[in-house]
Amino acid sequence: MKSETGFDPALYDRFPTAGERPEGELEALEEVWCGPKGWQWITAINNNFVGVYYVGAAMLFFVLAGVLAVLMRTQLAVPMSGFLPQETYNQFFTVHGTTMMFLFAVPAVEALGVLLLPQMLGARDLPFPRLSAYAFWAYLIGGLAFFASLFFGLAPNGGWFMYPPLTSTAWSPGINADFWLLGIGFIEISAIAGAIEIIVGVLRTRAPGMTLDKLPIFAWAMLIFAGMIIIAFPSIILSTLLLELERALGWPFFDPLKGGDPLLWQHLFWFFGHPEVYIIFLPAAGAMSTIIPAMARTPLVGYRLVVLAMLATGFISFGVWAHHMFTTGMPTISTSFFSAASMAVSLPAGVQVFAWIATIAAGRMRFSTPGLFVVGGLVIFVMGGLTGVMVAMVPFDWQAHDSYFIVAHLHYVLIGGMVFPMFAAIYYWLPMTSSRPLSERLGKWVFWLMFAGMHLTFLPMHLTGLMGMPRRVYTYLPDRGWEWPNLISTLGSFLFAAAVLIWIIDMIRNFRPFGGRDAGNVFDGPGLEWLPTGLYSVRSIPVVKSLYPLWDQKGLARDVEAGRYFLPNTATGERETIVTSTLNAEPQYLQRMPRPSAWHVWAAVFTAAFFLLLTVKAYWPAAISGVLGVYCILQWCWFLDRPLEQVAVDIGAGVTVPTYAAGPSSHGWWAMIVTLVVAGMVLLLTGFSYVFLWSRNPADWAPPPGILSMAWAVAGNAAAALLAWLACRSLRLARPRAAVLAAVMMVAAAGLVVGAWWIDLDAWRATGLRPEANAQGATVYAFLSWQGLFAAVVALMGPYALLRWLAGHARADRPATYDLIALFIVFSAGQGVFATLLTRLFPGG
Repeated sequence: MKSETGFDPALYDRFPTAGERPEGELEALEEVWCGPKGWQWITAINNNFVGVYYVGAAMLFFVLAGVLAVLMRTQLAVPMSGFLPQETYNQFFTVHGTTMMFLFAVPAVEALGVLLLPQMLGARDLPFPRLSAYAFWAYLIGGLAFFASLFFGLAPNGGWFMYPPLTSTAWSPGINADFWLLGIGFIEISAIAGAIEIIVGVLRTRAPGMTLDKLPIFAWAMLIFAGMIIIAFPSIILSTLLLELERALGWPFFDPLKGGDPLLWQHLFWFFGHPEVYIIFLPAAGAMSTIIPAMARTPLVGYRLVVLAMLATGFISFGVWAHHMFTTGMPTISTSFFSAASMAVSLPAGVQVFAWIATIAAGRMRFSTPGLFVVGGLVIFVMGGLTGVMVAMVPFDWQAHDSYFIVAHLHYVLIGGMVFPMFAAIYYWLPMTSSRPLSERLGKWVFWLMFAGMHLTFLPMHLTGLMGMPRRVYTYLPDRGWEWPNLISTLGSFLFAAAVLIWIIDMIRNFRPFGGRDAGNVFDGPGLEWLPTGLYSVRSIPVVKSLYPLWDQKGLARDVEAGRYFLPNTATGERETIVTSTLNAEPQYLQRMPRPSAWHVWAAVFTAAFFLLLTVKAYWPAAISGVLGVYCILQWCWFLDRPLEQVAVDIGAGVTVPTYAAGPSSHGWWAMIVTLVVAGMVLLLTGFSYVFLWSRNPADWAPPPGILSMAWAVAGNAAAALLAWLACRSLRLARPRAAVLAAVMMVAAAGLVVGAWWIDLDAWRATGLRPEANAQGATVYAFLSWQGLFAAVVALMGPYALLRWLAGHARADRPATYDLIALFIVFSAGQGVFATLLTRLFPGG
């Protein structure tokens, strides 16, 4: 019986074939996927290289932020201490929180996804390996530059939440806050790039037969995690851009004297900030749900319920952000809603906790180091969840808000829900990448010191908070009853630091990546990541028939290593993986993977330089860096769509698949859609900002320009979208002049988008409204600036489409590049129409 894609699942029964594959096939595979030599390690794009780099960088930032935490606890050990000056403490406080939340927590779980997902899914690599490598280098360069600001006294000092007006130029006149705003906004772009990679990878590069009900629980968690990133992270990107525009150009988004409102920052920041807690928690929970069954030697209890619980957590978490704002004077109906949502989000988390407990009870738990960390993390997370329900109640939150009780709650949730699972993951999966596992003896020392140190550090903070000690203070007066709890907390922090130091020593002694065969399946894990691997991931891509293939499919590892499944060699002489259908994971086409090059590294360097030079007001060098970064990206993209001689290839069992796809079947099409969802979220949140600021001062809103300019702008954008669509249709006609006609229409469409934007800009300028005048001017010009960015990109895409035609790459049988450009132009046109209509028709003349 044929399936959704016309593929016959009966072909799976032909595997495994008898006999070994020819030795030459393996040699060809190893040559194509060869590792870097010498300084080429910088250009590596294999997920097993980039994933190790990524995890290592995230743990480096964890250690650096931990050093700052120990120094701050030393300052607070006794009253009236002079160990750290106030300004230094404020910078340490801000950089510690920022590093833990932005440079460790989210990148660490994303790094785990980059490292593990291809092996878990039975793929050769993620679909955009250069994008993963670019995201890593951008994150590393930007993160190190941000942290280095401490050594020059330029680190931000307004708290990791950066509330205005404290961070406005009136109260933070230096460039300290700018390092946070431009640096963190830039780093979040790399997180979004990783999320695009994960979404497309999980949905489109699974091993044949791995239907959604056989998808590993960690892959489900990473898919939901990535989906939450593309919805939540645009908010922090927008908020940082708005505050930087206010600081640099005087656009008053948050200045109440000109119609702005500091509460807008809180709404935008916490729309990102509270879902971020669950963005961090869900991948860690996915790791827990993977490790616990292996440690208990039994399948996860309630797999489907756990998946539904993760989906529910992701959904509900977007209705919780304002529980950080109960003390800001919100209406009672609003606080009631957000209080109920804050308590409701604990229900799906409870489902996962009970599933873990039931799995432990159903099996025979092995308390090796990963087992200890998952149980310890479970205990700590539940304790943090209980205090979370407490602060979700408005009357209690009024009392505990801005006290050390909140500090204790936050750290119990994040350490139990992310740090302990992260260490469990390192001890569990490290034998997959290292020729030697970590020491069990030292690992247990690490666990017990960390477990004891964590409770000694943060449990007393509940008491100091209830006794009235405010957070964010660098010292305190004696004789308030806070001395002993603070001293105990400081001693606990040193105990925690000792545990991390032992772990570092163990890593130095035993971690040996890239040195041949790995240590193997030490803990008898059931997932595909424990198949024998090389730099090409799996020797052949298996057929998956159960949720726990290594437990249920006997001999699978042997047959995969012998090359008895799909794609046992390189079918085209290039790096390849199989792209499968979204629901049933049926083979659709063969994706050619890029080989290593330096373009993504240089693109990351120049992108980082652009943002960092803007921070220090070096505008011309920043512009040059931006141009060079765009050039590197264009060079990177130019060869992605080059033709192959083989139109279709045999991937095994007589299954022949094409080597090219376009439209919704293409993985590139999916990536563009996800990217445009991110842009759409920025647009919607800008619209929210516009309406919110209008509601604060409706009398100050001036009439918009006349209807004629609005009609011309809307008509220009509509015509651009139509021309882009017609260009794709024309290219597919395969007629003599179809390609040149398509190229001309793409250029014309790009010109219309730019022209429509210019008409809108000129009409607003003619009214005399200026962005620095009031909140209306600021938000209108924010719309225009955002659309101007897209118009600039479209202005590059039009000539790029023309160059593709001149190079002979625009053909009826290879329309993918034109499809993607058309998608971007249509979105840009639609965005222009939305912004024009909103600012002209609301609130009206």
